[in-house]
Amino acid sequence: MPDTMQARILEAARRLDQGRLVAFPTETVYGLGADAENPQAVARIYAAKKRPANHPVIVHLAPDTDPSYWAAAVPLQARQLMAAFWPGPLTLILPRADRIPDAVSGGQDSIGLRCPAHPVAQTLLHVFAALKPHGCGGVAAPSANQFGQVSPTQAVHVRQAFPELDEQALMILEGGESQVGIESTILDLSRLDRGVGPTLLRPGQVNVLQLAEVLGDLPALPDAAAPRVSGSLKAHYAPHTPVALADPAALSAWAAGAGPAPAAACAPAGQALRRLAVVVLDTPPGPAPEGVDWVVVRDDPAHYARRLYALLRELDAAGYDRIVLQRPPEEPAWQGVNDRIGRAAAAFAA
Repeated sequence: MPDTMQARILEAARRLDQGRLVAFPTETVYGLGADAENPQAVARIYAAKKRPANHPVIVHLAPDTDPSYWAAAVPLQARQLMAAFWPGPLTLILPRADRIPDAVSGGQDSIGLRCPAHPVAQTLLHVFAALKPHGCGGVAAPSANQFGQVSPTQAVHVRQAFPELDEQALMILEGGESQVGIESTILDLSRLDRGVGPTLLRPGQVNVLQLAEVLGDLPALPDAAAPRVSGSLKAHYAPHTPVALADPAALSAWAAGAGPAPAAACAPAGQALRRLAVVVLDTPPGPAPEGVDWVVVRDDPAHYARRLYALLRELDAAGYDRIVLQRPPEEPAWQGVNDRIGRAAAAFAA
């Protein structure tokens, strides 16, 4: 790592220790970070993002951090999953240790922990932890964007999201494009002592079949008593341009203006849509009608996830009246992508 980057990381760690905000890259998306043990610093995250105070954030740990400092219990299943997927895009919800303030948990008695794989994030977390007397520092960090909007996968996206915060108010570490591109899988293990088994609260790159290989069984779906977690609202990850989903057979009808017409609700009364971007997997269904642009994305879940948020931002800036996304297959590998585009479209559902 270049000396200039090492110096930037050291400065970023010092700022975190002072209770200030630092945005940093991870393999999933860029995070907006603060000292997880400093409630005033965590409050700055919520204020900057305009995030509801009861919406928890995830604590990011260096690879050599003892998770038992943060969690009141670290069950065998958690340690097995950490061994299999950490560092990586898996967040585990565990019972929160009494020493940890509930600012990171939205007032709940649980805590979300993750060890990111990005080298800049790992170095930052390691240097920051070394500044703490106990050596177990963690950084609370939701995605570095305004609440409910498209997550950032490049440093420039972070600056665009917070134009009112200068370098003194928000330091941004550059780390290239995020290689996973969607937020981490979240698995709840906080209720094992109450007889509630592992529960999938948010899908991501680590899919249910991979989890089952370690756990010995598929995780349960969320129930009414499950902890609140990041990205669990029905409408989330949304651009400003209205988004709709379409099955492959309906793409041509959408493009011809005969698709399910909620589009009209997003145009002035009596006025048809002027420009439409239709995102398709691999191959357009035919010639593009006037006013329609086919946008081709590879039929591969990892590639699609990596491309998704940047693509939504590009289409958002291009002046389209609506973005139509072809529904990917309903398969475990696509579960994370389907979750994100479903929530983006839900923001514009009637």
